[in-house]
Amino acid sequence: MSSTSQLAKRFREVLLDGLWIANTNFKDQLKDVTWKQATTKVGSLNTIAMLTFHIDYYIAGLINVFEGGDLEIRDKYSFNLPPIESQEQWEDLLNKLWGDSEKFANLLEQMPNSKMGEVFVDEKYGTYLRNIDGMIEHAYYHLGQITLIKKLLTN
Repeated sequence: MSSTSQLAKRFREVLLDGLWIANTNFKDQLKDVTWKQATTKVGSLNTIAMLTFHIDYYIAGLINVFEGGDLEIRDKYSFNLPPIESQEQWEDLLNKLWGDSEKFANLLEQMPNSKMGEVFVDEKYGTYLRNIDGMIEHAYYHLGQITLIKKLLTN
């Protein structure tokens, strides 16, 4: 299996269908979360909806680069979630995350392994491999937060 295929598998594991490292994934954790739960604030923590938006924001930004576009995302906008005021809006956000996640993994699988050592947009961002590994680690970090917030909301 190529390194890009292995990275795509790891990415899918945390977002869509894996149980290997965390024994859960985003899709599993979010499948039964209502829009009310997703938008409920627990103390000073971000909401589940904000964290969901945040992860998708970065995935979509990397997809744009993978497809030959510019790196247009900025950290300061990564939590600018539009208001979610219905179950339908929450499900739209989830569906965007699932679609973008699958697209990200598919684009990654199509990349030649040699691309992993290339500079990602600008030298200050490191290589493609560094950014893809970072995206996977970032997703696990926020998956842990979502799991804990969900437990706090259901207890």
